[in-house]
Amino acid sequence: MAKKQSWTQNKNAGHLIALVFYIAVGYFFYVAASNMNYVWKWNSVPKYFAYEEITNVEAPIDGKLVLEDGKYFLDGDEKVALPKLDSSFSFEYKVGDNIYQYDYIASKKETKAGPILNGLWVTLKISFFSAILTFFIGIIVAFMKLSSLSFLRSIATVYITVVRGTPLLVQIFLFYFIVANIFELERFVAGVLSLGIFFGAYMAEILRGAIQSIDKGQLEAARSLGISNFQAMRYIILPQAFKRALPTLVGEMIALVKDSSLVSVISITDLTKVGKEIVANTFSPFETWIVVALLYLCITSVLSFIGHRIEKNMQAKGGMS
Repeated sequence: MAKKQSWTQNKNAGHLIALVFYIAVGYFFYVAASNMNYVWKWNSVPKYFAYEEITNVEAPIDGKLVLEDGKYFLDGDEKVALPKLDSSFSFEYKVGDNIYQYDYIASKKETKAGPILNGLWVTLKISFFSAILTFFIGIIVAFMKLSSLSFLRSIATVYITVVRGTPLLVQIFLFYFIVANIFELERFVAGVLSLGIFFGAYMAEILRGAIQSIDKGQLEAARSLGISNFQAMRYIILPQAFKRALPTLVGEMIALVKDSSLVSVISITDLTKVGKEIVANTFSPFETWIVVALLYLCITSVLSFIGHRIEKNMQAKGGMS
């Protein structure tokens, strides 16, 4: 009991020391920024998440405001129909009032997503579709690598060697300027394919290693029971392989989300490109990149949490069985 209490105290002390360390690091950067005479503009950040858009309806001609059959008109030298005005509009005039041309008849305020939220949505979409493509390519190439057919192994080996041996940024440029132009692919599709092909090579090697780590005796035992190779791989080998590879797979997905920022070089308006545009317009690099970094951190933290939960559930099921 005393040992457990001592261990808990040491753990709490360790957490406190770590907290003090990060506070000191933060204070150091704050002092460094202060010495640069940098003017912080945190009050300008919220409008890039969401903003209010005001829509004004102008009078196209001089005339009297008329309401007929639920529609508004201006009755002057001629009767002109006005855009659809509903209850969300705030009217400056009443029906029957005389209105002069270019006067504001009504206005409406709408809250719209700002560029940061739009960029975040693009990042989530491109990461999601790239992750699906990564798993699809990874599983196929892993089985090609394990195939008894030499030409399939050769194809997989060359693909993995080339993709893992060249930078992702270079691959994005090559894919966009060559392949995407030949097949007339959109930027978004080119970005998804580039990320999926790149991380598919790493996924293939992870899955291959995980499958090969399973004792071959299990496959032989399955055959002796009359289970086909496909069924044995699906119900016996792959579940164990995925369980062993899960931490590494989660790490690859986190890396994919972070590296998705590179697609900004082909003018995909993701979170990183939005950050560049905001910095260019506001000259507030510190606030902008801190916010962008925190958003990426939120995404990767959620992925890490989900991965840990899945791993715990799989361990619990394995323990029960």
